Amino acid sequence: MTGARLNYWKAGLRSVPPEVWRHEDCEVLILADNHLTELPPALGRLRSLHTLDLGHNALTEVPEGIGELAAGLTRYLYLHDNRLARLPDGLCALDRLGYLNVGDNPLGRLPEEIGRMAGLVELRAQHVQLTTLPASVGELGRLREVWLGGNALTGLPETVAALRALRLLELRDNALPRVPDALRTLPLLRRIDLRGNRIGALPPWITELPSLEKLDVRWNAVADTAEPVVALREKGCVVLT
Repeated sequence: MTGARLNYWKAGLRSVPPEVWRHEDCEVLILADNHLTELPPALGRLRSLHTLDLGHNALTEVPEGIGELAAGLTRYLYLHDNRLARLPDGLCALDRLGYLNVGDNPLGRLPEEIGRMAGLVELRAQHVQLTTLPASVGELGRLREVWLGGNALTGLPETVAALRALRLLELRDNALPRVPDALRTLPLLRRIDLRGNRIGALPPWITELPSLEKLDVRWNAVADTAEPVVALREKGCVVLT
């Protein structure tokens, strides 16, 4: 028997309906596109949740107790488009979660212990005012997609070199002066989006990435006739300049 699926999408809510707490077997809870400003601690009682959608609200914080959902919350957690200035340390206890979206919040940083979220396959942190990434991101060995566009990153930690399952890296509209060297050891990396940075040239090693299929460096100063661009195209890689 499967648990409840509660959908309150665009329901005009300003608080979580009381009946939610009567469904402790709830597996999917959708509270997106409402006017929620806070979440009660009772959220931690929903131990069967595998999907929680809190996107497009007005939340200013997430309760520390969200870590109590670690055993069940294995699929999706949407926190995007809120007013979150920080993420609780308890979030990092969600070590089985596969997908996390915290985009479009004024965060300024990701938790230093994000590396504890070992189950992450996809991480979206676009438009959250990042200037750096925590070094522990390199411990997320299952990551396949990372979306970091619209921040103020000037580089990536060297630990990114350990993300050997990574297929897609989106770094559009940051402040990168060069292609991060940490990418040169990623054997499965297929797509890199570097649009709108401050890159003047491509490193020679980029032609040696064995799985690269698409490289987008538009709105940088990379010449269309540069040797790495030509070499990549000869290998069948799509390069947009």
